[in-house]
Amino acid sequence: MNSTDVRIGIIRIEGTNCEQEIFDTFRALDTNPEMVHLKQLIGNCSPSMGRDLDDYHMIVFPGGSSAGDYVRAGAIFAARIRNKLGPEIQNFIASGKPVLGIGNGFQVLLELGVLPSPDDAMIDKPQAALHTNESARFECRPTYLKHENHGKCLFTSQLPRGEMVLFPCAHAEGNLKFHIEEEEEMLRLLEENDQIVFRYVDPDGNYAGYPWNPNGSIDNIAGICNSEGNVLGLMPHPERVIFRYQHPDWTRDQDFNAPGDGRVIFTSALEHIVKHY
Repeated sequence: MNSTDVRIGIIRIEGTNCEQEIFDTFRALDTNPEMVHLKQLIGNCSPSMGRDLDDYHMIVFPGGSSAGDYVRAGAIFAARIRNKLGPEIQNFIASGKPVLGIGNGFQVLLELGVLPSPDDAMIDKPQAALHTNESARFECRPTYLKHENHGKCLFTSQLPRGEMVLFPCAHAEGNLKFHIEEEEEMLRLLEENDQIVFRYVDPDGNYAGYPWNPNGSIDNIAGICNSEGNVLGLMPHPERVIFRYQHPDWTRDQDFNAPGDGRVIFTSALEHIVKHY
């Protein structure tokens, strides 16, 4: 399979607002992306507009404020998916195809119960949530992340462990929390199962608090995967640094069109798809 044969489904509803950036990223990588409204997947549209998850090699839940983030961030989007598309999502994940949730998409995956889910089941009650930032403010800033995964996550297969990247964050609710009585056990399971993918660090690579950790997330966690490594939830936005000129210090580099730090997330997934499908 060539990259031009790879079909990417970018799932959106009212309130998502980062789908264009995801679309442009995959277009820049010579794939075949499509923005797909949830209604097209559940049959609430004309037959000619209908789509099936099996039409795609990878699906992405973009950032934004789906359904206005009422109730909790991502909760309504996740409830609609579970009600109308639950088995299909479970089958898609079980097939090993990549599933990516960024920002609000990460919130959706948590609310849906497919993350962290160490046993890879879609559970009925969320095991974690992304709470309001400790600063009580919307945080929009460059964030430094350290790659912590030992090799399980297919989205970082091209990124050496321990390497730092810069992805911008833009969220009001990115503070990862577990049920207080399950906190220690969940952290232990995430470590044992190699599900922690990124942690927030300062410019020297040290774990640090605010502002380097922009939200207060437990254990500085910025991104996690499922136990099979094909589902990634990530709070900062790699799609916003696909080219070097999108970095805040881009004028220091003479090759403005060089790859940005975020590109590796998408090229790693594409490499997996081309190899296995």
